[in-house]
Amino acid sequence: MTRITTGTPWHLWLVGVVAVLFNCIGVFDFVMSMTRGAAYMAGAGMTPEQIAHYQQMPAWMTVDWAIGVFGALLGSVLILLRNKLAWPVLVVSLAAFLLSLAYTYLLTGGGKIMGQQMAITSAVIAGLLAAFTGYAWWMTRRGVLR
Repeated sequence: MTRITTGTPWHLWLVGVVAVLFNCIGVFDFVMSMTRGAAYMAGAGMTPEQIAHYQQMPAWMTVDWAIGVFGALLGSVLILLRNKLAWPVLVVSLAAFLLSLAYTYLLTGGGKIMGQQMAITSAVIAGLLAAFTGYAWWMTRRGVLR
C-alpha cells in the first residue's frame, strides 16, 4: 500500500500563527481576570455591573471559560504541529464558547449588562473560532493534519 504525503501549504502557517496569536489574547484575558480580578476588568473598561456579572458566575462557567480559551490555544498550536487532533480540540473549544454565550445571553440577564459592543465582540470571536475549526477540519480532510 502506498502512502501519499501531502506537503504543508503556506496558508497553514498563516492561519496557525494568526490563530495562536488571537487565542493568546483569550488566555491572557482569562488569566488576568482570575488573578487580578476586578482591577484588571476595570482597567479593560468594564463597568461595575459587567464586573459583578463575571464575578458572580458559577464555578462551572469558570471551568467552561477555561476549556474554551485553553482549548482554542491548544487547537491552534496543534494546527501548527500538523496534528489532526486540532479539529476535535477546536470543536470542544467552540462548544465551550457557545455554552458561555448561552449562559450570558439566554440563562442570565448578561446580554443587557454586557451591551452591544460585547455582543459584537462575542460574534467576532465565535466567527473566528468557527473559521479556525473549519480550517482544521479542511486540513484534516486533505491529509495535511495527521
